[in-house]
Amino acid sequence: MPTQHDQAICIRHWDYSETSQTVGIFGRRLGCFRGLAKGARRERGSFCGGLDLLTRGEVGVILKQEGELATLTEWDVQETFPRLRDDLAANRAGWYAADILGRVLPTLDPHPDLFDHTLLLLRALGQGVDTEQSMLQFQWSLLQQSGWQPDLKDPDPSAKTLAFDPSESRLVIDDGKEGPWRVRRGTLIALQAASGGAWPSDAESIQRANKLLAAHLRNVIGEEPETMTWLFGRLPTSSQRPRLHTDR
Repeated sequence: MPTQHDQAICIRHWDYSETSQTVGIFGRRLGCFRGLAKGARRERGSFCGGLDLLTRGEVGVILKQEGELATLTEWDVQETFPRLRDDLAANRAGWYAADILGRVLPTLDPHPDLFDHTLLLLRALGQGVDTEQSMLQFQWSLLQQSGWQPDLKDPDPSAKTLAFDPSESRLVIDDGKEGPWRVRRGTLIALQAASGGAWPSDAESIQRANKLLAAHLRNVIGEEPETMTWLFGRLPTSSQRPRLHTDR
């Protein structure tokens, strides 16, 4: 089988032996896959001393049949984000992004736009600027590309608060009933900004929008990962599974 090359981000890694690693890779052209990097932990070779989590590089890979580990032939590190190791908040955000990508995306399902948003998030975390906005754009891109994006149509433009129905994945009129999650007007503006609108002036609205999308993602995968809890804390609660949007 031929060797393929791709721009990629390392989203998981495990020690396979004293000299080798098993890794999870998110490629721009190839999508997510798992592979074996033989000899990756040697000081000399084709892997520059090993594959580090949340680094960008050019990967060489031989893909196998479905269910088999790919074979990594090389890894050329091109970008690292040292702040993710020195700053706890940045570290948690990076871990969450890597974790949720692996949980939502199927194997070898490429999403170049999502790859670009992931890279923009890592760069924002690495620089410590616009991190909330970048996280919101990343989460929205993940939901949109996977077909789980919520419907942001405003059911009552005059209302100060709305509600989000987690089972229908859409905004509804806030009638005070239990089940839907309360949504402030500023939160909706922030969500619309992630999909191409103007950003609100208050950071709190962006934070609330991030929590709402995280809670929606929790419903999509059917559980709340520790990485999500560490980053967002308390989230809206509901056991209702959302409906899949097929108009991707």
